[in-house]
Amino acid sequence: MIPTQRVILGAGLAILLLITAASIGLDVKSRSDAAWVNQTVQVQKKISDLRVLMRRAESAARGYELYRSPGFSDEFQAMRAQIAPALADLKRVVRDNPDQVALLEGTEALALRRIEIAAHVMRLRAENDQAGIAAVQSKAEGRGLMDAVMGNLDRLSAEEEHLLTVRSQDSRRTGIVLLGIDVAGALVILLLVVMVMRESQRTTGALKSTLLETTAANQQLEAAVAERTEHLVAAHDELRLSVNVLQSTFHSMAEAVLVIDAKGNVLLSNPAAERMLLHRAGMNLGNLRALSDVYHGDGVTPLEADGLPSVRVLRGEPFEQLEMIVRPHGGNSPRHLMVSGRPMRDAQGDISGAVLVYHDATTSRETERQLHQSQKLDAIGKLTGGVAHDFNNMLTVISGNTETLVESLKGQPELQRAARLIDDAAERCAELIQHLLAFARRQPLQPRNVEINGAIADIAKLLRPTLGEQIQIETVLEQGPMTAHIDPSRLTNAVLNMAINARDAMPNGGKLLLETHRVVLDEAYAQAHAEVRAGPYVMLAVSDTGTGMSTDIQQKAFEPFFTTKEVGKGSGLGLSMVYGFVKQSGGHIKIYSEQGHGTTIKLYLPPGEGVIEAAVPAAPQAEGGAETIFVVEDDTLVRNFVTAQLQSLGYKTVAAADSRAALQLIAAGQAFDLLFTDVVIPGGMSGRELADEVARLRPGVKVLYTSGYTDNAIVHHGKLDDGVMLLTKPYRRNQLAEMIRKALGGVAVS
Repeated sequence: MIPTQRVILGAGLAILLLITAASIGLDVKSRSDAAWVNQTVQVQKKISDLRVLMRRAESAARGYELYRSPGFSDEFQAMRAQIAPALADLKRVVRDNPDQVALLEGTEALALRRIEIAAHVMRLRAENDQAGIAAVQSKAEGRGLMDAVMGNLDRLSAEEEHLLTVRSQDSRRTGIVLLGIDVAGALVILLLVVMVMRESQRTTGALKSTLLETTAANQQLEAAVAERTEHLVAAHDELRLSVNVLQSTFHSMAEAVLVIDAKGNVLLSNPAAERMLLHRAGMNLGNLRALSDVYHGDGVTPLEADGLPSVRVLRGEPFEQLEMIVRPHGGNSPRHLMVSGRPMRDAQGDISGAVLVYHDATTSRETERQLHQSQKLDAIGKLTGGVAHDFNNMLTVISGNTETLVESLKGQPELQRAARLIDDAAERCAELIQHLLAFARRQPLQPRNVEINGAIADIAKLLRPTLGEQIQIETVLEQGPMTAHIDPSRLTNAVLNMAINARDAMPNGGKLLLETHRVVLDEAYAQAHAEVRAGPYVMLAVSDTGTGMSTDIQQKAFEPFFTTKEVGKGSGLGLSMVYGFVKQSGGHIKIYSEQGHGTTIKLYLPPGEGVIEAAVPAAPQAEGGAETIFVVEDDTLVRNFVTAQLQSLGYKTVAAADSRAALQLIAAGQAFDLLFTDVVIPGGMSGRELADEVARLRPGVKVLYTSGYTDNAIVHHGKLDDGVMLLTKPYRRNQLAEMIRKALGGVAVS
């Protein structure tokens, strides 16, 4: 029987090694498949973005043809500038597919030709060249080019959709095969242990029988026993080695495995089951279910008892990739699990138990959620930033004239009170627009190297009278110099907003804790959180002992106008402003909260480089002057308001509605001391381009910009270009006077 035992052991060990090798290979392939699926999703998004750019460019060109509005021309130029980079980016991500690269190169020529035709028609329309327009339209080339471009993009999208389907199916098949291999490995382990133990018992019984039946041949028996004992020792050594290999393999599996009997008792489990399912020795499935609440994959619908994996598999239903959410009662984090099950049957075909394999998909699902949330916030930011310019133009006129009205009604108190209400409402509107711009990451930051501990200590002093005596404020600041490259005024606003939210979450009083630390976010953290770059950060944490937030509220907390407060108690823009400030500064923000225990918001700010920059002292109250100010503003109401304010300050004014009219006045010899121009103006040039042209024609002339929102003409990477002075709309009379004097007294910029 000994040779048979060795054959069984050898065959079992060989099978196990083959299963282990296959499992490793399929695991590597599964990871590769997932990477390909992610790349295909990226390609589809870039194709969609390019299609939107082309449609918007064509729509802007058509709008210009119909209405000749400069706004359509500006939009066309903006879309035109993005199309070539978008094509290049798309070619980069499909560079591993020569056919798609070739198709994109052909599409690029067609797209650029279509855009050039549209630009040519717009130039002819601006010059009112009807004959040229008729000649271009007679060729009807543009529509054919657009159809060809869209057809090529549809073809490319269809190919990627096909690739996504094929790769997803391949990844699913790989997962199923991998699960089968894992289950087969576990069964091989059990079968080998049982067979070897039975063989060992059979051998021992044969040995005892031989000893009883051959008492006459004692010497021969002793020799036989010695020989048989030697074989048994070798067999036990081989068995011990095999069991060790099998146990090591079983214990090192990343998936949790439970082998159960027909009554739900756990016969076998691995360490992954302890980590993932909180299983402990001696627990059956009833004990295990009592530790957690189980939901369907949506995380909302409870999983009924007859739909639980163990119940289904013991009914004889094999299944793959059953998705469910497990929320432990003990405060551990919820887990997103994919469960597969196979029933085990005895010799008569009856169900004797089952094997359940659990895969933890929590990290991948969280990454998907973060990406979706980031895309949603970006879309909302683009929408809110787009309307701010017109609102700020109107608010400039309203707040400026209301300020004048309040001063002029000193002798009529009742009318003055009404005027003050209008003024206060305008100021509130300006604050709301500023918060929206902060969320949209279009506020003009002026970052510098700030010693963060000193800044937080100063802010804490400001918070004490604001929050009241019922809130205890504490600071825990890491020792040593620690600088962050941020706009200090925006940091103060961000901390103030978070502190007010914390106070409202502690109606009966509590503790507010401000902490600073040096931290490093590694590659693993960056991969798990969208838009995070690995590296060193300065971390500022604001914690409270308030009511906390649910998971659903945490996911919506940064959205503008979302609030859990009563109507009239909050605008819902506080945390959205903090989010925009941190993101525009190049940082990261994270909420940690538990209902009934409080909330912590962590800001990861970019570290400073070089020496700490001192704050600029406040300028004295500015007065007027006698210089000539050249105002370039397309909005008639704002232009009339600004010239009136400047004239009331003693300045002489010259005004133009667009860059073309401004250049005509300059060419005619108009003298002036300061160019005061909006950043976004019609006439074929932006305010920055007009300033550059003025600098060429009139070297040394000074420039002051104004805008209702930041534009990439003067703002890059979230901060103003060096040497650029900007007066943001809406502004008050004294702010206008101060910036005009500062611009006239400073060095010339362009």
